[in-house]
Amino acid sequence: MTPQENLTKYGYLLPNVSTPGGSYLSVNVRDNIAYVAIQFPILNEEYLYLGRLGDELDTTDGYKAMELCALNVLAQINEKVGFDNIIGLNHIEAYFQSGDDWDDSPKVVNGASDLFVKILGAKGEHSRAIFGVHKLPRNFSVGLTASFTILK
Repeated sequence: MTPQENLTKYGYLLPNVSTPGGSYLSVNVRDNIAYVAIQFPILNEEYLYLGRLGDELDTTDGYKAMELCALNVLAQINEKVGFDNIIGLNHIEAYFQSGDDWDDSPKVVNGASDLFVKILGAKGEHSRAIFGVHKLPRNFSVGLTASFTILK
């Protein structure tokens, strides 16, 4: 099945593509690698899942927030490169802010990992890194970057 068919099958809609909040490209293509700038849990310009995991938000909220970040990554890559030009997702880097006693980041980042495999199939398999940070812009709980190998 195509990514678009999988989106429909699982009941997902791609969010509107957000514009960069600074002097950078949302998708930067170098040779046959597309780097997607950090995506946050934004749904059509509405900021969602604000706060610290373990304090204002629980692990389930974090999973959903990371899933939304992944949908934003897919929206960016589809608009700037096109699903048909994806060879595969290479690597994701996930960022989160949390309270001191919270330690479920792998479960939260599965929100992105699971979605990529659901939508892209084998092309969505990837490596990943997870970073706890003191603060994310606008108090977002999570953020996600990705790189894809694409057709030239």
